[in-house]
Amino acid sequence: MEGSFDNLDAAGFLQIWQHFDSDDNGYIEGKELDDFFRHMLEKLAPQDQITEEKVQQLKQRFMSAYDVTADGRLQIQELAHMILPEDENFLLVFRREAPLDNSVEFMKIWRKYDMDSSGYIKPIELKSFLKDLFDQHKKDVSSSKLDEYVNAMMSIFDKNKDGTLDLNDLARILALQENFLLQFKIDASSQEERKHDFEKVFSHYDVSKTGALEGPEVDGFVKDMMELVRPSISGPELDKLRAILLNHCDVNNDGKIQKNELALCLGVKFNP
Repeated sequence: MEGSFDNLDAAGFLQIWQHFDSDDNGYIEGKELDDFFRHMLEKLAPQDQITEEKVQQLKQRFMSAYDVTADGRLQIQELAHMILPEDENFLLVFRREAPLDNSVEFMKIWRKYDMDSSGYIKPIELKSFLKDLFDQHKKDVSSSKLDEYVNAMMSIFDKNKDGTLDLNDLARILALQENFLLQFKIDASSQEERKHDFEKVFSHYDVSKTGALEGPEVDGFVKDMMELVRPSISGPELDKLRAILLNHCDVNNDGKIQKNELALCLGVKFNP
C-alpha cells in the first residue's frame, strides 16, 4: 500500500475513515472491511480486473500485519499505521509498548488535561495534550499543524458533536482496555471467594501501593464500577459519584479510601 498514499494528510485520512466506518461505531469491519480493500486494489492496480479472491488475499495480507488486536477489524490507529505517511501520522503518538489497561492511569491523563475541571476536554486542552505527546516522542510540530490534528481528532472522536471530548471519547482515543471489574462475579458464592476477589480489585486500583485509594485511583475505581451498570458516564457524573463514594466510605475523612474502609463499604470481611 506504500506509494498510494504518499501525499495523504490528516484531513484526507479523516475522509477515508469516515467513508469506510459507515456505521460510525469506531471500527472498519465486516462488509466495510471488504469495501475498503476493494478500494485499495483500485488504487494500487487500476488497470487490473478486481476479483473477490484478490480482495480477500489483500485483506489477509494486510490484516495479518496491521490488525494488532487480532479481532478481525481495524481500529483507527491500525488504519493510520497502514496508510498514513509516518511524518503525517499523528495517531502513532498514541501507540504504546503496553496497552493502557488500567483506568487509574487513564484518569491521571484525564485530570491533567481537563484543566478547568469542567468534566470535558476542550480543543485547547486537546492541543496541549497532543503537544506534550509529540514532545515526549521528540517531534517538533508547528502550532498550525497541531490545530489541524485537533480538528481531525474532534471530527473523528467527538461523537455527540458538542465541541468537546468526554470520558468515553478519550478512552477510545487511548484504546483503554476492557473494564477490569468485568471478570468478577457479583454473586460470588462464598465469603472466602469474595475476599479473594476484593484483594485482587484493591491491588489493581491501589497503583501507588500505599494501602489506600486516593485521587485518580478513586476515579478509576468509580469509573469502572459505574460502567458495570451503565455503558458510559460523563466527567461531571463521575465527579458526583466520586463525592458520594467518599462520603459513604471515607470514615476517617482523610480524602482517601483505606483498604478496610472499602471492605466495609462492599460488605467484605477483612482482617488487616
